[in-house]
Amino acid sequence: MNQRTRKLVGTFGLIGLIVVYSIAVMAIYINLLAGQPWWVLIVFFAVAGLLWFFPATWVIGWMAKPD
Repeated sequence: MNQRTRKLVGTFGLIGLIVVYSIAVMAIYINLLAGQPWWVLIVFFAVAGLLWFFPATWVIGWMAKPD
């Protein structure tokens, strides 16, 4: 697979990752954390906001590999 194809696949993969991840975080919030104190929510959303970085970094690294 050449780099151009990897970038196309990776772009759609990242979009899918962000959509699925945001729905999962929203489901966790609605089912487990609704009604929690504000500081719990700040910690949860701060951690959740940073965790998507690791799989996205892997995908971007894969997309940038030379041919």
